[in-house]
Amino acid sequence: MLNPEDPQDVKAFTYDHSYWSFDGSKEQTDGYFAKESPNSTYADQMTVYNDLGGGILTNAWAGYNSTLFAYGQTGSGKSWSVVGYGPNKGIVPLFCNDLFKGITENTENKEFEVRFSMLEIYNEVVRDLLNPSKKKNGLKVRQHPKKGFYAEGLKLALVSNYQEIEQKMNEGTVNRTIASTNMNATSSRAHTIVSINFVQKFKNVAGQETAKQAVVNLVDLAGSERVESTGATGSRLKEGAAINQSLSSLGNCINALAERSSGKQVRVPFRDSTLTRLLMNALGGNSKTIMIAAISPADINYEETLSTLRFADRAKQIKTKATVNEDPTDKLLRELRDENEKLKKMMAGGKIDKDFIDTDGDGYDDRVSEDMKKKLQEEMRARMMENELEMANMKKSYEEKLKTAKKDFADPTLAKKEQDKQKKPHIYNLNVDPMLSGRIINILQPGVNTVGNRKGEESNITMMSPSIQQQHAELNVGKDGRVNIKPVNTDCRVLVNGSQIQGDTTLCHNDRLVFGATQLWVFQNPPEKKKAKLPNQVITYEYAQEEIAAKSGVDMTSSSDADVSKIQEDLLEVMPAVEEANSLSAELDKRVKFEIIMVAPQVLGKQKGKTEVSRVGRVGRIQVKMKNLENGTEFVWTKEKFLDRLFMMKEMYEKYEDEEDYDTPEADDPFQESLDTEVHIGTVQVTLQCLAFNIELKEQLEITNIKGDNVGMMNIELLPCDSKGRVFTEQDDMFVDTPSDLVGKSVNFFVKILSGRGLPNKYADMYCTYTIYLEEKETRTKTVSETSNPDFKHSKMFTFPVATQQLMDHLKNGNLTIKVMGKQRVRRSAMPRINGLTTKDMLKSDRAVFSKTANLMNGFQMNGRVVDPQKQSIIVELLLMKKTQARLQQKVDAVRKLVKEAENISKVRVSTSLLKEVLQANTPEQADTIIRKISDDPDGDNDGPGSSNSSSVCVLL
Repeated sequence: MLNPEDPQDVKAFTYDHSYWSFDGSKEQTDGYFAKESPNSTYADQMTVYNDLGGGILTNAWAGYNSTLFAYGQTGSGKSWSVVGYGPNKGIVPLFCNDLFKGITENTENKEFEVRFSMLEIYNEVVRDLLNPSKKKNGLKVRQHPKKGFYAEGLKLALVSNYQEIEQKMNEGTVNRTIASTNMNATSSRAHTIVSINFVQKFKNVAGQETAKQAVVNLVDLAGSERVESTGATGSRLKEGAAINQSLSSLGNCINALAERSSGKQVRVPFRDSTLTRLLMNALGGNSKTIMIAAISPADINYEETLSTLRFADRAKQIKTKATVNEDPTDKLLRELRDENEKLKKMMAGGKIDKDFIDTDGDGYDDRVSEDMKKKLQEEMRARMMENELEMANMKKSYEEKLKTAKKDFADPTLAKKEQDKQKKPHIYNLNVDPMLSGRIINILQPGVNTVGNRKGEESNITMMSPSIQQQHAELNVGKDGRVNIKPVNTDCRVLVNGSQIQGDTTLCHNDRLVFGATQLWVFQNPPEKKKAKLPNQVITYEYAQEEIAAKSGVDMTSSSDADVSKIQEDLLEVMPAVEEANSLSAELDKRVKFEIIMVAPQVLGKQKGKTEVSRVGRVGRIQVKMKNLENGTEFVWTKEKFLDRLFMMKEMYEKYEDEEDYDTPEADDPFQESLDTEVHIGTVQVTLQCLAFNIELKEQLEITNIKGDNVGMMNIELLPCDSKGRVFTEQDDMFVDTPSDLVGKSVNFFVKILSGRGLPNKYADMYCTYTIYLEEKETRTKTVSETSNPDFKHSKMFTFPVATQQLMDHLKNGNLTIKVMGKQRVRRSAMPRINGLTTKDMLKSDRAVFSKTANLMNGFQMNGRVVDPQKQSIIVELLLMKKTQARLQQKVDAVRKLVKEAENISKVRVSTSLLKEVLQANTPEQADTIIRKISDDPDGDNDGPGSSNSSSVCVLL
């Protein structure tokens, strides 16, 4: 692996398989992505499954526990490999399909049982995705001497074919993120564990009833991510903190297990997180384990990729000892009965065995407090109940179990809803995660169908979102089959195909609907589609968001420009998030508004290094402005910081909905930013071109904020000097015709930031920062307070004893970016008069999520005109032309003087060496001194036709 910043820095890793899936594929007619050519390096889903899933299947049939988990940063392809999408099925569905295929084809006298469970770990809480009624409070994680840690009460669905597995996965996927879907979050905020218990029952050679059992865990971990600083408070989103905690604990366990595998006696901290407790057997116990390390090929993700590869390298060093799980049924029943008797005696006598406390042998706790005793008694009761259930289950026949399972999991409404979907008008959800789109379907009944939040008890269709009113919209299905939609009142936001509607609007098949801020749905009318013979069209989340952006005035047409495409991608992510944040602010009356702004690359600061340039791009970056509607202060957040804050906002809203104490101290409030937070007031771009020609620059330049507005002026000087700091003057005439003339010589100059003028008076404690050339540490001026016209009086000399071509190229083509920083102060005269208005009232007049002062896709705006980034360069070019013209005029004048002097003394020929000296003279005085030598010029006398010097003289005609 190459470091993009240092190609000589090579990291080498060795793994069992390495797959490439970034490009080299072609989409077949059925939607499957296959190799585009026989020589393509692209690894399709079947390639990965044959290498990895096939081994898991073999282990399951042999009776070994197996675990596969995918680890890697967000967006690297974990879910694609583990679950897949559409026809590109991942390891889980392919494994399940082949498992049942093997059961069907097995002709031996065996009885099979397949049980399926699906859980998620969200904020360290275990949720049973097949039993959503227990979703909120979660399941307790218990410990069993044989099972290890397990989720108490987890529902195991007995399934008889692959179709049932697929149905359960779909149900689990919906339940996993139904709240997040309605809040427009993705599934990446939780770890998902799919477990398949495969039991084979048969008689052994001794004629005993025997059970061979394999537990297969397929784990899709939440994406690891490096989150940027969240400001002065340093607070992080709870979900992000939980993910970081569990992944960090997983890394600690893997490191400890690797150490233990090398012979060292170390404690493995399985108990440090819910994830590591549930994966204890998979990591260090009775299981054959496979890890998929998903990485990004982009150089901007170098650090994350390197971290993932190191993580996988450590995991590869772990050695597990898997054994076949095969026992006679009678023996299993006897062991369970004996264990229950042992537990009863411990509970009656009050004495707890050390083995019960420390079942994983890591010496976790040798002392038992009274509080611990109570917890352990609760643990023992839970274990006894688990054993009783297992014994009762072992005595049941397969037919009895299947009948019970079908009764437990039966949902007659699902089949009816699927039938109605093919015949009746309906709406279905769109989600940023394609796996979650179309999972929520609302069939529209004849007459009026009302959309509202859960407090609106009379609503037919309930949507959970802070921007949804109790009675929000009506969908009216007429007798003629036509469907009309209208908002209940002007406060209810409804968009149809990206445009907000005010009254009755007739819907057409595949129209895109937005309710409130984030509820994105598609309307379908099967009778209309059939009558009009409309083609099948798949509406995606991206398509709908692009449509909304286009209606907001942002050009979202496809572009081959990678930078523009990245901006469009960021917009699709940030637009609905900003809408949601504003809705949360309104609902919680937080008095803040969020807007999307485009920050030009020049404003973002230093651009050296491949990684930094690729992050910034040529067209800038999407960021989010937070405006406090109460005191007028504004803060600009990076996309990453805003999205982190958004998750905290949603957590606050959930507490508000549950009527819990949701408010926090101001320092921890995700809607607020401390006034002590330094803000970027503006930027000055100074071209360095003058220094490449040893010319001074003294200019008053505009200070431009991130919106493109002029917020003041700055007086700046760039002054070439010698190595001792003496500034060159006109008399020194150090001007060079080309920067290459300075290569190998000493180059020195001063950067002077004299003052700022006309800056907004809402800022205090202002200072400037900048970096020159390859400097890593920023240079900072002194801080100036209590004035709009700060005198920085900053001067710093930069010395380069031997100038390289790289330095001269940088000076000729580069810019010096000077950032003006400061703190905001609240001025009563500038505070808006809210007069008791709520946040909802203040946001009514302007729901736009795009900043009005910055055209996002068409360049940097300033005072209504586009700023020409070449302006300073043109000024310097004019300066260079004047210098060059003056020097050329000086040479012409000197030659004229030479000719006149020659004529005065009747000299017809002048040596070329004398002429060359005149042309090389830097000043008129030097030229005059040389011209006076003409009478002593010996070449003028060598005018004979046979003279050997005839070629080194100029003849004056």
